[in-house]
Amino acid sequence: MMSKRGIQWLSASADDPEACREHWAADPRAPYPLSAGRYFDVVSVAQRVGLETFEQLTRHNMPMGPVVMDRSARRTGFFLPSGQRERFARMVLNETTDALSYRYLDEGSVIVAPGPMPLSADRYAWLRAPTRRPEATPARVAALAAMLVATSALVDRAEQYERERVDLEATLREPQGQLDALLPEVAHER
Repeated sequence: MMSKRGIQWLSASADDPEACREHWAADPRAPYPLSAGRYFDVVSVAQRVGLETFEQLTRHNMPMGPVVMDRSARRTGFFLPSGQRERFARMVLNETTDALSYRYLDEGSVIVAPGPMPLSADRYAWLRAPTRRPEATPARVAALAAMLVATSALVDRAEQYERERVDLEATLREPQGQLDALLPEVAHER
């Protein structure tokens, strides 16, 4: 649940802050479009990677701002201080040479923020709602970059393992004649 100070900070980024606060006062579950780039930027990632990244940041008590989830789009968004695009990209490149799949939303972008009190089945939900204006520290940017790279590698490897397991199970279900054709000749010489 979002605190009153969190509502004040977040609604200030709306094109019409008072209309945003009135909207949420009338329906605290209702999502509202907010402009990124003024008070915050958002790094959006695939939901599976985002949920695991959130879990790791929480488990290791690393600095983190608000985190939002869009269940329908299967995306997770991490709020960062505004103006951090280059720093975040540089920190990601310091951690890996592999391409990392994310969208960086800053000036000119709009996000849909959940209301202050969404229900668990709502499309838009807070994993970590703002309770006040988050501190704008480089540590938040560094923590997200490092953990996002590590988590992406972990999720990629888990998905690769699943594909290999499915392929192996399919091969093992093949009739013996087809399986023998797949085995090296050395096995036949024994």
